[in-house]
Amino acid sequence: MNNKDDTIIEVKSVKKIYRMGKERISAIDDVSFTIKRGEFCCLYGVSGSGKSTLLNLMAGIEKLTSGQIIIKGKNIHKMGEKGLAKFRQDNLGFVFQSYNLMNAMTAMENVELPLVFKRIPGKKRKKMAKDMLVKVGLGPRLRHKPKEMSGGQQQRVGIARAFVSNPEIVFADEPTGNLDSKTSKEVMDLIKEMAKTNHQTIVMVTHDRRLADYADKIIHIFDGKVEDIELKQHDPSETESEILLREEQTTEHDESVIVDQPVTA
Repeated sequence: MNNKDDTIIEVKSVKKIYRMGKERISAIDDVSFTIKRGEFCCLYGVSGSGKSTLLNLMAGIEKLTSGQIIIKGKNIHKMGEKGLAKFRQDNLGFVFQSYNLMNAMTAMENVELPLVFKRIPGKKRKKMAKDMLVKVGLGPRLRHKPKEMSGGQQQRVGIARAFVSNPEIVFADEPTGNLDSKTSKEVMDLIKEMAKTNHQTIVMVTHDRRLADYADKIIHIFDGKVEDIELKQHDPSETESEILLREEQTTEHDESVIVDQPVTA
């Protein structure tokens, strides 16, 4: 049972209905759950299950049809546009599947953007951006533009941008969707480690079970509904590689780890 003081996100009876002419399409149907402060939560399901729509509702990018989404005690869908924009700027970071970098800007300039919007002075801003890029392993690439970097490097820039202002919550939508398996693991290790170091909350969308296994809580989404909520217990001393190896071994000996789930990776 959640300690109310530890809860940072509450999703209460949320529905999202799209209207296409006379047709009504239910994308999210009466979804409720909570996420604790510092938790890594995954919204997991096949394409078209509604998981990305749910993430957009939680981030205030799309408007819900009914229900409530409460973040840090505030009902974000009751905020005006300016209030919501300010709330996102102060509290949220975003990692996108397609990187969403400004092609005309260098890696450092891309990472500086959230700090510009927060009116951080230039000298301090540049130091924060540089330090973050060094932290994600891109010290030698500060002045490179996106077209001069690989997909993995571009996503590292995206991660640096998401974390540079130290947001309490980071939303990540299929953050490794355009990457190969080796680079995907490097990116996921990086996201997990950075969030753990700063006790940040991660809400990630994925269709890939191996990536979902990085999370502390996996919320299975199917046809716009919560099918199951799976809590995972990780030994804090384990590395990500040890966790994945242990889970592979467990799965080999027990095919019933997740039974009767209508989703597949």
